Amino acid sequence: MTLEIDHDDATAFTVRDGDVELLRYTYVPDSPQLESPKPYLHPLRTRSGRLMSLYRPWDHVWHKGIAWSLPVVGEENFWGGPTYVQGQSYVQLPNDGTQAHRRIEQLEVDADGVVRFAHELDWVSEGGIHLFTERRAVTARTLEGGAWALTVDTAMTNVTDAPIPIGSPTTRGRENAGYGGLFWRGPRSFTGGTLVTASGTGSGNDVRGQRHEWMGFVGRHDEIDGESLIVMVDAADNPQHPPQWFARSEEFACLNPAPFFSDELVVAPGQTAAFRYGVGIADGGADAAAGLADTVRDVIAARA
Repeated sequence: MTLEIDHDDATAFTVRDGDVELLRYTYVPDSPQLESPKPYLHPLRTRSGRLMSLYRPWDHVWHKGIAWSLPVVGEENFWGGPTYVQGQSYVQLPNDGTQAHRRIEQLEVDADGVVRFAHELDWVSEGGIHLFTERRAVTARTLEGGAWALTVDTAMTNVTDAPIPIGSPTTRGRENAGYGGLFWRGPRSFTGGTLVTASGTGSGNDVRGQRHEWMGFVGRHDEIDGESLIVMVDAADNPQHPPQWFARSEEFACLNPAPFFSDELVVAPGQTAAFRYGVGIADGGADAAAGLADTVRDVIAARA
């Protein structure tokens, strides 16, 4: 079945697979400044309609489905909420920046049935300083066996006259808290779920900080009592590949290939930092993770 796009306003679009809304991408959010306004993907669903994301949870209101979020950009915060300050823990500072939408370059379903979206953004600090321009591209396509795949590309160019370090709370002194990058927050019912890697399964405490090409999360849904799976794959040419992962299952469900987990990436003036990720979503359990990761790896390697 061919995917279809509903683009009925100037802030978001929806991708449908028949009667199922697979994703909604909000590119002009109405988030308050405290939450670092940024584009996000929510809701995300399996092709059977099972919900696979969480929006604005009370414990971390800046978590929004899947989003490209960076907590440490020099002295600025493009994650949302408080900033980790060594010796003081988390402190609310006037530094929650905005990823401001500039223009859409592409929104279409191509001849192969792949949804393609490309746009440009400006990264602007809360104090009004323009730090980066970004070109982002998102695709969605169905896969055999009832799964589907999402790809996210980002290319961020430093438009200032000074180098900008991108890091994490860990690079600022908080142990094993290297989050930042493409971040997924899962449904509440996925709490206590299972993390899956090529090496086996475990909890967030088991795998957090480990390096893997891909990682998956299997969770159970309320009401239907069924399992679904999300797999995130890091492109082979990404900086710091294979990345360390920030993952949780005990407090809440999340996955994040975190390229700045332990080491800052310094982007020089005029330099562009580029990243590419694939995400596979399907109904099923841990035994399907490796096969789904293989398929998604092929998708992102083809750069199609």
